Amino acid sequence: MPELVFFSGTMDCGKSTLALQIEHNRSARGLQGMIYARDDRAGHGKLSSRLGLVTEAVEAVPDLDFYAHVVGVLTAGNRADYVIVDEAQFLTPLQIDQLARIVDDLGLDVFAFGITTDFRSKLFPGSQRLVELADRVEVLQVEALCWCGARATHNARTVGGEMVVEGAQVVVGDVNQSESEVGYEVLCRRHHRRRMTAAGARAASLSPDVLPVDSPAGPPTAP
Repeated sequence: MPELVFFSGTMDCGKSTLALQIEHNRSARGLQGMIYARDDRAGHGKLSSRLGLVTEAVEAVPDLDFYAHVVGVLTAGNRADYVIVDEAQFLTPLQIDQLARIVDDLGLDVFAFGITTDFRSKLFPGSQRLVELADRVEVLQVEALCWCGARATHNARTVGGEMVVEGAQVVVGDVNQSESEVGYEVLCRRHHRRRMTAAGARAASLSPDVLPVDSPAGPPTAP
């Protein structure tokens, strides 16, 4: 039976790599898919991973009707056996409904990839709708790590290395940006709650006032 599957995880956990792997495996068996992406790091109309893999994609602009677009492809005599959508958290709830309709009315598998919560740990509307409608929600098992080595569970937005918790929900950026730019960092829940980024942790470790401790007393002197 065709399914709507939501693959979720933090940034930097291999979602786009898995999307490209699914595309490779299915195309190697003679199947043809429709690939959509939104605000990819490689540019407009691309789906790429941090490992350097990239393929062409349809840019999932906010007013794109996924169902109508796939129907148009099919009625033009072209083939579509499945659909892949990357950065699905940026889609509108209506667009998620359109993906579900592709599964139910056209009988195609739809694989959606995205992060669940934003930099404030609030659900993206698109991700929320996917959780509500998906036949399966798969949490990726490749764990991104916080700077402390613990499993990263939250996405933090940074400006100048400092974590920020206000601003527009969607601001394009990436991990490993220079500290002068708007960037993102994955953190464990503890350090996300404490707003402690890697840059902040380095600054704290260099501060002589982090853990004030009295100097140990010298050895006792002989009477």
